[in-house]
Amino acid sequence: MGCRGPREFHGTPGTRGIQWIRGIRGNRGGGHGKIVCVRRFTDPHEDTGVRTGYARTASGVRGAIQGVPSRYHPSDPRRAARQRVPANGERMSDWIDAEQHVERAHEAYEAGRLDDAASHLRQALSVNPYRAEWHFNLGLTLEAAGKIEDARQAFTEAHALEPNDYHTLLMLGVSSLRLDDPRSAVGWLDRAQSAEPDKADPFVYRVEAHSRLGDHEQAEHMFYRALQLEGDHALAYANIAESLMDRGEHERAASCLKQAASLDPDLPRVHARLAAAHSELGRHEQARQLYLRELRQAPGDIDTLLDLGCLLVDMSRFAEASEKFRRVLEIESDQSDAHFYLGDLAMRQHRQKEALAAFRLVLRLDPEHPDVVRRLARLALQEGEVGEARKFLRRELRRFRAEEREYDRDDLDELGRLLLDARLPREAAGVFTALVDRDPDRAASLQALAAAHFQTGDRSLGMDATRRVLRLNGNHVPALHNMALACVQERQWGKARHYLDHALRLEPDDHALRRLRLTLRVHRVYESVRWMLRRRRAPRFG
Repeated sequence: MGCRGPREFHGTPGTRGIQWIRGIRGNRGGGHGKIVCVRRFTDPHEDTGVRTGYARTASGVRGAIQGVPSRYHPSDPRRAARQRVPANGERMSDWIDAEQHVERAHEAYEAGRLDDAASHLRQALSVNPYRAEWHFNLGLTLEAAGKIEDARQAFTEAHALEPNDYHTLLMLGVSSLRLDDPRSAVGWLDRAQSAEPDKADPFVYRVEAHSRLGDHEQAEHMFYRALQLEGDHALAYANIAESLMDRGEHERAASCLKQAASLDPDLPRVHARLAAAHSELGRHEQARQLYLRELRQAPGDIDTLLDLGCLLVDMSRFAEASEKFRRVLEIESDQSDAHFYLGDLAMRQHRQKEALAAFRLVLRLDPEHPDVVRRLARLALQEGEVGEARKFLRRELRRFRAEEREYDRDDLDELGRLLLDARLPREAAGVFTALVDRDPDRAASLQALAAAHFQTGDRSLGMDATRRVLRLNGNHVPALHNMALACVQERQWGKARHYLDHALRLEPDDHALRRLRLTLRVHRVYESVRWMLRRRRAPRFG
């Protein structure tokens, strides 16, 4: 098992602001996000059509934000009704200072000093906590800094002051998506849609939310609703492409990503995701060229470098893959995925000590890394250290029992087979049972479950699972072999010969089958001799 490409991205694009903080791009924050896009909203009280916003890169902030009028005009009666008169002991100068802190926050934000911007906004809010737009701007600043939980709290406070504000509701939905809470995101986005029925963006983000919930039919419905309204159609195509990728419809996904790229060639990582779709379709060289195109636009993009490295591994271009992973470490020395993939390369090239060192480093950097414990177990088994392998596998089993949903079918299959190799068949049976529950009509999973049951000594359950395999595929030779062997152990000689003869017709040169045929022949000779001896010893009359 090597790179798991294409790498999946579980995050959301950033969104555009509506205040003096006019636009953000979601920060990687060390995680993986889907296509990240600079949003392009305009202020609801002006119709300038101006696109504003800035993009964050791995090396910092690029670009600036154009200042725009506040969403609340000084004469707006809603704003006047909301303001609190300074109480006794409070000075009007404090309120003026608060406004100045907001201005300084704006300047800091434009300069990319997000911590300073957040600090100034908090000082302003400590004087006047009743300004919804300040809470909103604090949320945007924290979101740009990758502090998504804090950002959602700031948006929640803005929502408490302005419950029906469209942009606040939208940002609550987006931040919920980025916190891996798609169910809450759907609720917020639905409210944003109700607040502004003619806006496409709630539908665009609901495509991703429903996709993350596994409701792909609803995701497609939201996609077509988004296309009926004016808005970011490029991002809509990109999001539905992720849904199609999840369903294995890579050709359709590639078509959608091509459309997204034609609508907005600057959409971040759109060419990288198109490359991933081509990679899944086996078009490796086309995928490589698309990754290189993405890197020309964003040379330091870590996700794209890792994706390209994984593709090069699939193409057996190990030296080039290693160079990409090491390039990632030049940018971010403690990037655990890059260390993991270098360890995987070392393992493929039989440099076991180097692989072991890399995987142990990954475990220190990221104890929750999804694959590294299984790799360490595999290395231990290859070195004949079964006890050490079992320690790693029991650790992985604890994680599996706590987070079973995080394991895909390949993960479960790998874990189950490692448990069998480590002579832990009972634990393997539990893992393969979970795998079969997800896909009851997959013969390979049922065959693995049967093998685990046979190894625990439970022939009855093993034979039941094997019969299910044969109902799916009557010519499954390993299943026929196992049934023949089980029938021998059950002393059902006729059934054993039936299964064995069928298997030998399919694979007459299989050594295991021929050995079993020899066993049955020896038994037949033995039974013949016993019959003859009984006949000789039988008393004769007459």
